Amino acid sequence: MIAEIKHLNSSYTIDLSKPLDISLSLRGDDKNPIAWYLNAPKIQPVVDGDFIGKVAAGSSTNFNNISFNPHAHGTHTECVGHITREFYSMNETLKTFFFTAKVISIEPEKRGEDLVITEAQIRSLLKVDEVEAVIIRTLPNYIEKRSKKYSHTNWPYLEEAAARYIRECGIKHLLIDLPSVDKEKDEGKLLAHKAFWDYPKNTRLDATITELVYVASKIEDGKYILNLQIASFENDASPSKPVLYKII
Repeated sequence: MIAEIKHLNSSYTIDLSKPLDISLSLRGDDKNPIAWYLNAPKIQPVVDGDFIGKVAAGSSTNFNNISFNPHAHGTHTECVGHITREFYSMNETLKTFFFTAKVISIEPEKRGEDLVITEAQIRSLLKVDEVEAVIIRTLPNYIEKRSKKYSHTNWPYLEEAAARYIRECGIKHLLIDLPSVDKEKDEGKLLAHKAFWDYPKNTRLDATITELVYVASKIEDGKYILNLQIASFENDASPSKPVLYKII
């Protein structure tokens, strides 16, 4: 289905029958990606006396409880409430869901024991007021990212200046294929989060960060329309389903 989207005084033509899903699904087993030192999420049938919520066990329906952490167990979108004393809800932050976006691929630079996405790298690929959202795909882009166990791996991260430049480019929605834009063990500094949200001086309450996406190698760098879908969670973060559409 071909559709024309009118957005910010511009028109874009996309094919709604050809979505490019860049989310990671939530699984109730060890194949699920995991970060932040947690175990795998659980998807289990409700048990109440003799009742087991599973058709294969004799029930009329499958009736599961799901236990997971949005930040640790898959693709999620978070608002500034992730780092504030005050409560801000992801469900109240995101009010529109289609954005101009750009996919960029970056091989982080080696700095001592760290791998860092630098300001210079971002500057070479992203210009001011170019798009509303940026999706960062780190290289190499192994398919193992879909089930990687990230805890204690010192994953790559955005340097503070890179996150600041992304903000200065007018980016409202930052997406990345890592568990966090910040260093895994940074003593709670959260420099990239704070720089992107401009916290606490001029906090951008309408900006979001989406982590643990997976951008398949077949998806080319370039401009797209992003449909950023979230669940209606009154929480600082929600599981999410970002979907890209090629601009025709």
